[in-house]
Amino acid sequence: MVPFLRILGIETSCDETAAAVVERDAEGHSNVLSDVVLSQLDEHSAYGGVVPEIAARAHVEALDELIEEALKRANVSLDDVDAIAATSGPGLIGGLLVGLMTGKAIARAAGKPLYAINHLEGHALTARLTDGLSFPYLMLLVSGGHTQLILVRGVGQYERWGTTIDDALGEAFDKTAKLLGLPYPGGPAVERMARGGNPDRFDFPRPLVGEARLDFSFSGLKTAVRQAAQDIAPLSDQDVADICASFQKAVSRTLKDRIGRGLQRFKTEFPATFPATGPATGEKPALVVAGGVAANLELRGTLQALCDKNGFRFVAPPLRLCTDNAVMIAWAGLERMATGAAPDALDVQPRSRWPLDSNAETLIGFGKRGAKA
Repeated sequence: MVPFLRILGIETSCDETAAAVVERDAEGHSNVLSDVVLSQLDEHSAYGGVVPEIAARAHVEALDELIEEALKRANVSLDDVDAIAATSGPGLIGGLLVGLMTGKAIARAAGKPLYAINHLEGHALTARLTDGLSFPYLMLLVSGGHTQLILVRGVGQYERWGTTIDDALGEAFDKTAKLLGLPYPGGPAVERMARGGNPDRFDFPRPLVGEARLDFSFSGLKTAVRQAAQDIAPLSDQDVADICASFQKAVSRTLKDRIGRGLQRFKTEFPATFPATGPATGEKPALVVAGGVAANLELRGTLQALCDKNGFRFVAPPLRLCTDNAVMIAWAGLERMATGAAPDALDVQPRSRWPLDSNAETLIGFGKRGAKA
């Protein structure tokens, strides 16, 4: 039986500095003792996006105090934790260096094992912390840097079924907002404006809809938004609202097609999860959504309806655990420890690009180095 475990987690992959202390008991149940996150939104909002150098400096200034605060809130000391888990990639290399080097230093000084965590694995396993999901399940990761549909077979066992061939969905939201003069971050701003808009005014494209492949594309949609805005400039507030509503509708219909095909593939590959008497007789297979874009209520509604229609359980962890946080990093470390995985050596290096599925083919549009995730 796996023993009781407690881990200090550190997350610095982008523009949130975070630390957390999380426990896992012998039955696999979780207990979040502390969860501290410091957002850098104010530092980056003036630039309309994350500035890597500013992000790295902010991590350096804040991380030590956040770790102390996380331990204080958890009412534990370093002696009371079993290991250190720190994000090692993918992400902005400056921020990754800050968090991983700090994790290494603490592990060496306290004599604790170190687990270098793939940020995407943290997202992939969060639903097991919040909802106790069993394997396998599907995860849709939609954030500023990633749009992927991933089959989660087990800890360390991931298959990428689909990914974006150009822009991530969060990036498309941010660029659309910037084009329309809306504040950063763009996702919430576009969603707010869309509430007062006409989603049928503009017939924006639904990229890759109808294709058998499960990949995504948002660059053409973003271009269509720019052309529509230029054609009717100068824009009134109602024009902006209508563009936002039409853009959001196009995204929703795109995800409905892409994810719907993914659910059908899951049914084909895992027929045992759909017994003849119907999935209601047991635990339904799950579609998990994670990443900052998962906060969008229209997209959540589309995915919920899609799951209801296809006999899936729709799982969306609390928003604070969908965006970047150290709880998911600590939990990923705990899951790895529970499988008996060996800790990482202290010379482990951060990786700005670290695909969760290392066997997935590189797609056109990512350059010689391949996809960052």
